[in-house]
Amino acid sequence: MALDPDTDRHNSSHPRTVAIAGGGSGAGKTAVALNLGLTLARQGNRVLLLDGDTGPSSLSAQLGLESGKDLSSTLGGDFRLEEALAKTDYDLAVLPGAGALRHCLDMDQRDAMNVLRALANLERAYDYVLVDAGSAMDLPGLHMVASSALACMVVTRDPETLKQVFSLIRHLRKRGYRRAPSIVVNMASGASQAQSIFQRLDGAVGRHLGDSLHYLGAIWRDETLRQSLVTGVPVAMLPVSDPSCRQFHTLADMLAVRLSRSPAPKSGVGGYWQSVIRRRHKRESYQKDEPVDQPGSEEQRLSAAMDELDVLLGRQLDPMLRYEAFNRFFALLGRSLDADTIEFIQTGLAVMPWENMQPGDRQHMATHLRHLADQITPPEDENPEAPAAVPAEASAPLFDRISPGEQERLVRALREQPADVSLDQLLRALASHGTDHF
Repeated sequence: MALDPDTDRHNSSHPRTVAIAGGGSGAGKTAVALNLGLTLARQGNRVLLLDGDTGPSSLSAQLGLESGKDLSSTLGGDFRLEEALAKTDYDLAVLPGAGALRHCLDMDQRDAMNVLRALANLERAYDYVLVDAGSAMDLPGLHMVASSALACMVVTRDPETLKQVFSLIRHLRKRGYRRAPSIVVNMASGASQAQSIFQRLDGAVGRHLGDSLHYLGAIWRDETLRQSLVTGVPVAMLPVSDPSCRQFHTLADMLAVRLSRSPAPKSGVGGYWQSVIRRRHKRESYQKDEPVDQPGSEEQRLSAAMDELDVLLGRQLDPMLRYEAFNRFFALLGRSLDADTIEFIQTGLAVMPWENMQPGDRQHMATHLRHLADQITPPEDENPEAPAAVPAEASAPLFDRISPGEQERLVRALREQPADVSLDQLLRALASHGTDHF
């Protein structure tokens, strides 16, 4: 299912919608969302904050909001949407449990549309709608990001947050999302470090995805901010003269400038999810009514296949089924082993979380890749450089250390294979050697 939010005719009453996303655990995404919401409300804006994070450090948990009175209970019919709203300082409105929007995809269409229309009507009472989008990268999680006019992604100097955001952007691009995300560098030690972190991520996105990012701003790490994390009192509650508070006012001003230069929203968050439900219902009706021999366009078939793959890989799949699936997938790639295919494989290897693997498994994989390189070594007269081993410890994302020359060497080496040897056969031959070689 493509991420195509703005299908409704523009209504000037729609608020400015911003999704705060990315970074994974520890990036401070929820703290940024809360402080930014409070700051915008303090500046006189009507602000609604949708808590789409389902983790233990969610916004609702931090604010100590009443459990069980949220959007999920609204979907179940226990409360009206307005009754689930909570108000905090500066009249900031918070809707807990907004992550339950993903359940609308599995609900009866009429019930789901009733709740989503109520949400769309609620949004029109506000100037800003901020969505704490969580960190899930499944299809509903991507919809949480795409439901807003602007995706604001939070990173830190921790390489893991850079990798998470890179992966999120890559998944969004694969789903048809074309707007340029804005980046906020959190807990930076200064302007120079913040710019360096942004440029590193922007460079990786440019090299591997062919896109560029927008630098929205940075939040400096200082003693006041550290105390805020301990006490649970947002820095946006401090006097505006305080540096930690003032930087969120600067961020809010930059956000307003960014939104003023972006296309006006055609639908809010509720309107976006209504369009998702309508498209899904239309597709299901089409599949039910159409003969089997009319599968739709190539793009629709590929999107449907990826949706099904997302669901399957999210389960505890039998190891042998997973083995067979990957073998067949690489066999398909091997049918047209051109430069694009090599780029796909290279990108896939680059974004794998190597540093999360057990040391033994990591060494096994490194040796396996070296063995693969030995099998396809080009003639000596080409004299290529020796292939680099996968590092045992990764202090930075692998995607930031791939050199262009490696791709050309890999292409040149693979072209030296006998014409009658497929990639699938090569992988099976390697697997047959067993573990005694590693």
